[in-house]
Amino acid sequence: MALGNHSTITKFLLLGLSANPHVQALLFVLFLGIYLLTIMGNLMLLLVIRADSRLHTPMYFLLSHLSFVDLCFSSVIVPKMLENLLSQRKTISVEGCLAQVFFVFVTAGTEACLLSGMAYDHYAAICRPLLYGQIMGKQLYKPLVWGSWGLGFLDALINVLPAVNMVFCEAKIIHHYSCEMPSLLPLSCSDISRNLIALLCSTLLHGLGTFLLVFLSYTRIISTILSISSTSGRSEAFTCSAHLTALILYYGSALLRHLMPNSGSPIELIFSVQYTILTPMLNPLICSLKNKEVKGERSLQDSSDLPQLHKGQARWNRLAFIEGRREPGAPESSVRVTPQPRGACACSALHAAPTALQ
Repeated sequence: MALGNHSTITKFLLLGLSANPHVQALLFVLFLGIYLLTIMGNLMLLLVIRADSRLHTPMYFLLSHLSFVDLCFSSVIVPKMLENLLSQRKTISVEGCLAQVFFVFVTAGTEACLLSGMAYDHYAAICRPLLYGQIMGKQLYKPLVWGSWGLGFLDALINVLPAVNMVFCEAKIIHHYSCEMPSLLPLSCSDISRNLIALLCSTLLHGLGTFLLVFLSYTRIISTILSISSTSGRSEAFTCSAHLTALILYYGSALLRHLMPNSGSPIELIFSVQYTILTPMLNPLICSLKNKEVKGERSLQDSSDLPQLHKGQARWNRLAFIEGRREPGAPESSVRVTPQPRGACACSALHAAPTALQ
């Protein structure tokens, strides 16, 4: 196909979620409310973490970046969606569409890495509590965060750079409320085999790779929780299920959206709404709703019941932290442990003795 046809297509038409004006008005109110909640929830979490020195720990460092990513992720998608819900001309330029695709890859890829890093943090806090300060030291959590951003940008470049050379002909209708690569590829009349390979490889390697770390971490976490003899301790530990549910919803909807054939079906729109709009709103709620540090309540020193882990793994309780009991195989330097605020994301009761940020 001649490249001259590319110049005839300068804009795409985004059909959105509905063509009914009354439904569009309701959707505008609904998604505007979700967007405002997302902005306020994540901004408040960022401000609380910044202002409270007790929260300057590895877990909250990860959580602050997750909140910032959610702010960016939602702002990449929702404002244009709200504009189109009120506009008669629901268009977006080719360049604007590719820019939106780029930032969707950056934010979604970074969020996947951060969520997997938080899952590993939960594993360290629950399964190896007396070594938590060494496992999640500055030599790990800062490279983990900046590596997450780097992988997000790399994922975006791998997918968007080949898309810049795509040729678009007569087809210009996108059966979606935003620009995503699975919706954009069918509109090209040029060879998209390389684009499909890049999308498939990045989705499998990036998405499934980070999901594998989440799966392995929570397999060990669940195994450890089931070995807790204390009923109240087990009840506290199982609050991690909220974070696990958020992970499943995000990874499940994002992977299915990018791996299933594009057809413009309602199920595709549901998957996209879940991981691009609902997840950024739910993350601050899930990560702080049951967290006593964020809510300004009692600290770890006031906890009356910490779980005891058996089966030769880090058998510990409150007295163990105060007296400096040592986990089998732990180096002498890890004996003196000062109780600090717990970690985040509903697993806070088990985040013992985190290392304060310098």
